[in-house]
Amino acid sequence: MQTGRLGQRLARMQQLWHSSHALVAIPLGLIVVITVVDIQSPQNIHLGPLLVIAPALAASFSGPWTTALIGALAVAAQVVIAVLHGGLTTSNHVAQIIALSVLSVFVVLVCMVRERRKRELAQVRSVSEAAQRALLRPLPHRLGPLRFGSSYLAAEEEACIGGDLYAVTRTDSGTRVIIGDVRGKGLASVGEAATLLGAFQEAAHQHTTLPALASALDRSVCRYLTHFPEGDEEAPEHFITALLLEIPDHEPVARMTHCGHPPPLLVSQGGVTTAASSQPAPPLGMCGLGPDTHALDEFAFQTGDTLLLYTDGVIEARDRNNAFYPLAQRVAQWTRSSPDALVQNIQRDLLAHAEGSLGDDAALLAIQRMHSSS
Repeated sequence: MQTGRLGQRLARMQQLWHSSHALVAIPLGLIVVITVVDIQSPQNIHLGPLLVIAPALAASFSGPWTTALIGALAVAAQVVIAVLHGGLTTSNHVAQIIALSVLSVFVVLVCMVRERRKRELAQVRSVSEAAQRALLRPLPHRLGPLRFGSSYLAAEEEACIGGDLYAVTRTDSGTRVIIGDVRGKGLASVGEAATLLGAFQEAAHQHTTLPALASALDRSVCRYLTHFPEGDEEAPEHFITALLLEIPDHEPVARMTHCGHPPPLLVSQGGVTTAASSQPAPPLGMCGLGPDTHALDEFAFQTGDTLLLYTDGVIEARDRNNAFYPLAQRVAQWTRSSPDALVQNIQRDLLAHAEGSLGDDAALLAIQRMHSSS
C-alpha cells in the first residue's frame, strides 16, 4: 500500500514538474513580445514597466530560481529597450530598470518564503502520517469470525490524526474492541489517545470481564492525567469517552461496557437499532467521580449482523442549516453493504452533509459477524 502511494506521489510530482516547465514559455513569450513592441513603438510610448508581469507570473507556478531567471531576463530586456530608446542615461529608463530590479527581487523573496512553507507543510504531513500509522494501526479486514471496516477523519486541516481512537485485539475466546474520543480535537489530544490505546492492548489480555477492563483503563487514564502541569487550567476537564465490546467466537451475542460514549448501531435484517446501555458510566479519567464497578450489557449479534461504532464527530456534524447528521437514517440505506463499503458510504455522505468541513474528529468502525466459530 505504501509503495503504491509513493508511486502515485512521484507521478504527480513528475506531472507538476513538466507542467511548470511548459508554463515558463508564457513569461518568456511576454518578455519577447513586450520588448519587440516597445522597440518598434515611438519613443513617447513606454511598455517596459509591463515586464514586471513576467516574474510575477513565473512566481505563481515556479520556484525561486526559475523566477529569479525570469526576473533577470526581464531586467535585461528593459536595458535593451533603454539602449534602443534614448540610451541608458535617460532618467526615465534608469528609474524603470531600478524599479523592475527591485520588484523582481521582492517577487523572488516572496517565492522563497512560499517554498519554505511548502517544505514545512510537507514535513508536518509526513510526521502526521507517521503518527497515525503508529497510533492507529490499520485494522485487519478479517479477524476470527469478524470482518472490519474503519475510517478516520481529522477535523484539523493538514492533520491525519487527532483525539479519536479505536483498536481490536484477539483473546482466547473472542475479540475485544475499543472506540474512544478524547475531549478536544486534533494533535493536542494525541497523547491521551496513545495512553488509552497502549493500556487497552495490554489490559485486554489481563482482565476476564469488560467491567474489570474498563476500571483498569480508567485508572491508567487517571494516572496519566496526574502528570499534567499544575498551571494547566483545563487539566481537570480532560477525559475520554469510550465503548468496550467483547464478541465471543462461539456465541451469537456481543457484550458491551459503556463509558460515556455514543451507543453503537446494530444493523441487521430487521433494520437499524441502537444498542443502548442500561447503565452507562461516566467517561474515563473522571478520577473518583466514576463508579467503582462498570455495568455489562449483552445483546444478540448474529451471523450477517453489523455493529457500527462511531464518535460524536459523526453525529454532531452540521449542514448549512445547522442540522445534525442523521446517522441511523442514512445507515438504513446501506444495510446490505460490507463493512468497508458501509464506512466509505458514510464518510462520503458525512463530508457532503458538512460541506467538507468537520467541526470535530470523526471515526467509524464497522464490525460484521460472518459466522459463529465451531
